[in-house]
Amino acid sequence: MRRSLKALAALLAYPERPLIDALPEIEDAVRLDRDLPVPVQGSLAGLVADLYGNDLIDSQERYVALFDRSRSLSLHLFEHVHGDSRERGPAMVDLLKLYNSHGVDIAEGELPDYLPTYLEYAALLDRAAGVAALADIAHILVPIRDRLEKRQSPYVAVFDAALAMSGAAVLPAASDDADAVDDDFAALDRAWEEAAVTFGPENEPGKSGDCGRAQDILRRMNAS
Repeated sequence: MRRSLKALAALLAYPERPLIDALPEIEDAVRLDRDLPVPVQGSLAGLVADLYGNDLIDSQERYVALFDRSRSLSLHLFEHVHGDSRERGPAMVDLLKLYNSHGVDIAEGELPDYLPTYLEYAALLDRAAGVAALADIAHILVPIRDRLEKRQSPYVAVFDAALAMSGAAVLPAASDDADAVDDDFAALDRAWEEAAVTFGPENEPGKSGDCGRAQDILRRMNAS
């Protein structure tokens, strides 16, 4: 389970050449995990094949369109819980303290609520605690998973895997119009302009906080 969680974290990172080169190892990690249902393993293999077979630039553009330009698909957990409210800052601090208590260090400029980081944190816990950590965020993962499915994105496989390992009784998310809002770029621009609170350098215009994260995740995966 631990290695699979690190593999899921890597798959959700911004696609870079080291990630593509490590895809066979990532596929082996999830294929050998008996905690994952066979259909989920097949879906993950499909995502691996998609990333391996696509042009890297195309994969990067798709990633940005999904996870960076769409707030309803944001990989920052507190975006879906607190949005830009004042509660988000203290929640970040509490989560960072939790990470530090388990020896988790995050990269400079990375926010603690970034889903791949949370998955790596869960991978450090014992089995019961890891399952509980995943169950704690299941209610956030379900709507993201459903929105990815509507877009026919292969990334839905990562969320299916995390939910399968969570052991939570997962119900379909209530339908919403978040995708319609996100796909209206004029509305999206207004939403970002109106956001009053920022929390890190990755929010600077034109600056991606994902570059280098794949390498960091893979390095920690191989060190486990």
